[in-house]
Amino acid sequence: MAAFVEALLDRFHERTPIRAGSLIVTVFGDAVVPRGGVLSLGSLHEIMRAFRISDTLVRTALSRLVGDGWFERWKVGRNSYYQLTAMGREAFAQATRRIYADPPQGWHGAFDLLLLENTQDRSALRAGLSEAGYGTLGPDLLISATASPGGEGPFLRLSATPADLPTARRLVERAWPLEEIEGRYKRFIATYSGTLDALEKGAAFTDLQALLVRILLIHDYRRAVLKDPLLPPQLLPKPWAGAAARELCGRIYKTLLPASERWIDTHAQNDRGPLPAAEPGFARRFAGVRLGVEAGVA
Repeated sequence: MAAFVEALLDRFHERTPIRAGSLIVTVFGDAVVPRGGVLSLGSLHEIMRAFRISDTLVRTALSRLVGDGWFERWKVGRNSYYQLTAMGREAFAQATRRIYADPPQGWHGAFDLLLLENTQDRSALRAGLSEAGYGTLGPDLLISATASPGGEGPFLRLSATPADLPTARRLVERAWPLEEIEGRYKRFIATYSGTLDALEKGAAFTDLQALLVRILLIHDYRRAVLKDPLLPPQLLPKPWAGAAARELCGRIYKTLLPASERWIDTHAQNDRGPLPAAEPGFARRFAGVRLGVEAGVA
């Protein structure tokens, strides 16, 4: 096994407990959903064994995911098949837009403010708005730097234009934990810089190893980017580690993509046979990142 792949797998297994279910969701969201969404248990076992995860742990994780409403399963003869439920697909669709699409590059100059009203489900409302990218200025006051679509809810919506850019940046620093967010990106960069270096130096890898690294890459990048409100660059510190992390992730991803897709073409099965070709939007992942390395496939 390629040394850089071995190093990433070792690091993954240093985390305890191993969250097999979370990794399975990444496998489906990144590699299976774009190709019809259905995968056989046998194909999943082959992938997870390469991650050094036992069949028993995979079955336990799948049972929990089915019970929690994330996956549905069925059998054809003696073979089992899985796909994300509508809830699971919607959750990953929202994540997909944040992981693979280019982040906002311009700012319209105003903040969207929400003044929450007193309701019984205010905690759930705050949590949902936080996931949508809103920051917190006070117990009842949330802020977003992007123009939000109109909508009704238990809040008052206001628009605020700061006096100048320094004022806007001070508001951002109060509303979002930028140091914590940037720390996640810095840890991602520290983990995967060696991977890009190995690829640039022509390290050889198999198609399956390319898929493993691709999945781990997105699994770790997702942990950082889903905590990021993806603010326009005008409002962020310079340099911003999120920009470097995205560039690193995109270059590695696009380098490994041909080999990893080749493994899926030749090994992955659904309930009708080989997985279909990826949907058209798949080709636009990390569209703004330029590929600058040549892949060395063993």
